[in-house]
Amino acid sequence: MRFGVLGPLAVWTDGGEPVKVAEAKVRALLADLLLHEGAVVSADRLVDDLWGTALPANPAATLQTRVWQLRRTLEAAEPGGKGLVVREPGGYRLTAAPDAVDAARFAALVARARNANDPAARAAGLTEALALWRGPAYADTADEDFTRAAVARLEEDRLAAVEDLAEARLALGEHAALVAELGELAARHPLRERLRAAQLRALYRSGRQTEALAEYAALRRVLADELGLEPGPELAALHQAILEQDRALELAPPPVTVDPPAAAPKLPTPVTELIGRDSELADIQKLLRSERMVTLTGPGGVGKTRLALEAARLAADCFEDGVRLAELVGRECCDSPVESVAEALGVRDADGRHTADVLTETLRAKRMLLVLDNCEQIVESVALLAGQLLRAAPELHILATSQEPLAVDGERLYSVPPLAPPGADDAAEPVALRQSGAVRLFLARAAATAPGFRLDERNAAAVAAICRRLDGIPLALELAATRVRALGVERLAERLDDRFRVLAAGRRDAPARHRTLRATIEWSWDLLAPEERVVLRRLAVHAGGFTLAAAEETGADEEGGGDRTDDVARTDGAARTDGAARTDGAARTDGAAATDGAGGPAPATGVAADDVPELLARLVDRSLVATAPAADGHRYRVLESVAAFGVEELAAAGEEIPVRLRHAAYYTALAERTAPQLTTRDQLAGLRRLDAESTNLHRALGAATAAGDSGLALRLAGALAWYWFLRGRHREGARSLAWALAVGPGEPERNELQPAAARPGPAATRPDSPTPPDPTTRRDATTRRDATTQPDPTT
Repeated sequence: MRFGVLGPLAVWTDGGEPVKVAEAKVRALLADLLLHEGAVVSADRLVDDLWGTALPANPAATLQTRVWQLRRTLEAAEPGGKGLVVREPGGYRLTAAPDAVDAARFAALVARARNANDPAARAAGLTEALALWRGPAYADTADEDFTRAAVARLEEDRLAAVEDLAEARLALGEHAALVAELGELAARHPLRERLRAAQLRALYRSGRQTEALAEYAALRRVLADELGLEPGPELAALHQAILEQDRALELAPPPVTVDPPAAAPKLPTPVTELIGRDSELADIQKLLRSERMVTLTGPGGVGKTRLALEAARLAADCFEDGVRLAELVGRECCDSPVESVAEALGVRDADGRHTADVLTETLRAKRMLLVLDNCEQIVESVALLAGQLLRAAPELHILATSQEPLAVDGERLYSVPPLAPPGADDAAEPVALRQSGAVRLFLARAAATAPGFRLDERNAAAVAAICRRLDGIPLALELAATRVRALGVERLAERLDDRFRVLAAGRRDAPARHRTLRATIEWSWDLLAPEERVVLRRLAVHAGGFTLAAAEETGADEEGGGDRTDDVARTDGAARTDGAARTDGAARTDGAAATDGAGGPAPATGVAADDVPELLARLVDRSLVATAPAADGHRYRVLESVAAFGVEELAAAGEEIPVRLRHAAYYTALAERTAPQLTTRDQLAGLRRLDAESTNLHRALGAATAAGDSGLALRLAGALAWYWFLRGRHREGARSLAWALAVGPGEPERNELQPAAARPGPAATRPDSPTPPDPTTRRDATTRRDATTQPDPTT
């Protein structure tokens, strides 16, 4: 349940329904318990707070009656609610979760906002925090002695947040809108000098210098008359600056900058709350202060990326040169982390120097936190680069995520555990279950997709079973939560039990994450309609996200399609509980053939391009595809583990090579359409478009070379030549051109490439260009490992 004290006392169920606590003394009892934030309150203290000198005939018995009434009210509103009021030796306490009380939530939001470097982020966070206030704190009991100190403290915290917000909005140039708001606030709180200072700045920047001086004179009179004091030194200095029309008072214009060679990306903004990770965040914060190289390790889906990004965000103020994120997923074609780190820092390999040397010089004097995400794909080269940078830059700190250690000098490993599952004895007790991080995450995500869902004594055992059998893996829990609306938790628990039993009989040498996440993803896959499966497995070939146009191109059948043997609905609608071949048409990785249930080939499922937007929207709704706003519209992204499963299904359906080539053809056409812009006044727009698709372009080139399509590989490399040159990524361009040229004998497209390669860009004939390996070997290696896409950061 959730409780509100920032206004009249309020209680809500987990589903947001208000709970009426009618009796005045019961409301006062609840307020007193909330005031002590989970600490035990003695019976004598409660009696004194509630009745003072007007004691009832039997105080102890009367208090017990009020406690019983409170428990009854909470239990009637939500099964298990009575357990929130606990009898302890010497008194009572309320066992609400820390984030279940709006006052605690307010404090956390304010603290997070104050840690933000960007004034827009500070303003947004403070606005969200102040929106929790519904009136004066503890409005029902504000006149009682036991609440007065808390009311005064919370009001001071609110006013300080208001002042923080005013200063953030001033930094954003909102002085004109602030003038009226601050005037009203200053009238109600005339002695708050920080609030007055914000008011004077807003007036001055709005061209109202005379009014600013008049407000200062009025404040000076009030201070002298009421306190016998003069304004403080900061306010006096501000007054003098206004008199002198000091240019420092003017709003600093945004810095005029030339678009960098590669924009340094900000940390992605989380769209959901991080649940159950307070202890881990505290541990990582401590490590970042004392260690220079921290690596978060753990299985896929455990939440390493989400945890690293939140820890980096909280630690940003400790690094005066900021935080940068380098995402290393999807670098199959040119498997060096140097380009990714260079892009994150906006560094280019100017004057022909090696990019790693430029990085070293750039970071040498920086106090910065560099986040290296998903290192396991190229762990050896990441380790070499990390060691080089740490030795050269004494103030650089690195936070890495990987499924295995980097094994570099000075590395401090931190194993990210799964969320704590409920204990074996907690299956039937909702209050005890809510102490589990895994349960809290599952409940939050299930409530978001199934409005009205809540934990009670009837479904507690099923919820506990789901969280235990999914091992507390956040990704698995979030995927499971999307099925609550359709199945309910009892049937969900039954299907999950069957699925694990099937996988327990599988290969013992499979990675641990495949023995758990595969079960969750395969089970979610079985619940999709046949055409949804087709689109999802095809979208899995993308890396770093994709647009709707890309989804329509790769997700639909090829023109004149319908010649495939695709997924069809299961004949019985039930999960498999043995090793029998699937009857839905998708061959399993153990080699079982796809059938229609009678031994014949499965019928085809056609997907037209016009159907893809609706199917994509359904996949977004099922949380199997993530979406985020972008400059040119929405971008979509298949979660990393879901994409790995989808690529296996793609291969089992016999579609992997044609879909990868269709993906490569689409991005080759995109690069060719964009290339002419790079020599016109639309150059900046073209660069940004190719920046956004950089990872897909890498993957497209890898697919073309793996398939031995020299014409496609040469077309793509030629179209990107100017892009690599303008972005200063000469060596990357040279390597890519070398791969394309090594695919096979010259085609007409090979001749078309020569003018592009001869321009003052990344020359394929440069003496220090790498010698490409045998293209057949390259093709096999690329096909085997090109099975992942961008990971999810909200997990």
